[in-house]
Amino acid sequence: MIQMFFDLLTAVHFISIGGLALYGFHRIWMIWCWYNRTRVTINPDRSWHPSLPLVTVQIPLYNESLVAARIIDAVAVFDWPEDRLQIQVLDDSTDGTCQIVKERVAYWSGLGKDIYTVHRTQRTGYKAGALGEGLRQATGEFIAVFDADFFPKPDFLKQTIVYFNRPDIGLVQARWGFLNTGYSWVTRLQSLLLSAHFSIEHAVRHSRGLFFNFNGTAGIWRKSAIDNSGGWSSDTVTEDLDLSYRAQIAGWRFVYVDHIVVPSELPVTLSDFRRQQERWVKGAIQTGVKLLPGIAHSALPLRIKLEAAAHLLANFCWIFGFLATLTLYPMLMHRVGIGIHEILWFDLPLFLLTGVAVVAYYMIFGLWKGLGRHIGTIFLLPALSIGLAPYFSLAVIKGLLFKGGVFRRTPKFGITANQVGTCHPVYHSHVLLNLGINLPLLMYSLVPVSFAWQRGTWPAIPFLCFFPLGFAFVIAHDGVELVKGLLNDRRICNAR
Repeated sequence: MIQMFFDLLTAVHFISIGGLALYGFHRIWMIWCWYNRTRVTINPDRSWHPSLPLVTVQIPLYNESLVAARIIDAVAVFDWPEDRLQIQVLDDSTDGTCQIVKERVAYWSGLGKDIYTVHRTQRTGYKAGALGEGLRQATGEFIAVFDADFFPKPDFLKQTIVYFNRPDIGLVQARWGFLNTGYSWVTRLQSLLLSAHFSIEHAVRHSRGLFFNFNGTAGIWRKSAIDNSGGWSSDTVTEDLDLSYRAQIAGWRFVYVDHIVVPSELPVTLSDFRRQQERWVKGAIQTGVKLLPGIAHSALPLRIKLEAAAHLLANFCWIFGFLATLTLYPMLMHRVGIGIHEILWFDLPLFLLTGVAVVAYYMIFGLWKGLGRHIGTIFLLPALSIGLAPYFSLAVIKGLLFKGGVFRRTPKFGITANQVGTCHPVYHSHVLLNLGINLPLLMYSLVPVSFAWQRGTWPAIPFLCFFPLGFAFVIAHDGVELVKGLLNDRRICNAR
């Protein structure tokens, strides 16, 4: 009976490793396609529209007192005729942001701008609800959306509108840039991860005619594409991803332009990054549950179906990684007598696909793009992924079981300089819970290391140390943030 139990756990381990290997293979395919991709034939056409079209710009806000004025002022100076530009500040705030919005809207309205506030007393549908409410009042043929932490340049509309040179183009998505890349190791790592998401994933999917997504901001929609695709929906916490897929299923084409960059502010702490990623993970799974069955039974080409599944279900890797961690010790006990040939022909290829392939993916991109000073943070990724896997695995399960959910905003601090941060607000309400999750996992992950040590399996020890290192790294960071939060008493302290 015990032997059967260990057989089962070993099978779970290698099934999980196999899932991670598939993800690694997909990363290799992506980087190969990116390197060998052909340029997209859709070119901007400045003569397709007889006059500059009417554009509505939407700015969804919720308690963004440190950045609200910045984004409103940036949009208000867009290089676009005043009679062809409508600006909606979709403010669901319950704090001092309301007064800031009121003052900035009054100022720009006094200068002749068509700008006004849509204020809801209840956050029904969260961001999707706010965008939908604004859409009902929008007069523009095109709808541009900017989150509070973005800082678009005045020529954004003139750069993007020219790509709507075909009636079936429903969205133009710009690339995100980052104002605070050098703030901390957290922001440097995010900068590399997100830059690869845009410049590799979006570029490859666009060039190959595959589905890709609007990223919730720094993009511009054709209003009829939103209406024709069912509008904004709050039954997932990633309303942007959901609408993107529904629009492309309905036949709308998307355009990604890598050279148009909109600066933004990255989350500055590991807690903020984790909060943001948990929502993205949960929402992607919710979107997959909602839309993949219909995609599978549609007349879409097989290549689109396969890539849509790979895209929307990629976050299952968090569960695979967590299960591989939990079953590592039983697997080692079950395979005590394996020889060097089995390691070379079975274990080593799996290790190369699960770990090395993902790290190499980002290293190749970083070196090619001249991001060498940020590449060092990539070596934190394997350990960090182990430490974060429990939280993101839970997000995957929530995405499978529940629709919608609370849209928790990611704090923004109005950082405008690319500098090393020395002080920032810390919100530590969940840090104790996080410590309670990772401490037992840290103790458990030391058992395989002890087992290898006792048996004298020295070559395996460095690899096995990655697991306790990952949990210890996240524990240490959570502990530091808890202390900072207690010392600062949640006071706002900006690095400018």
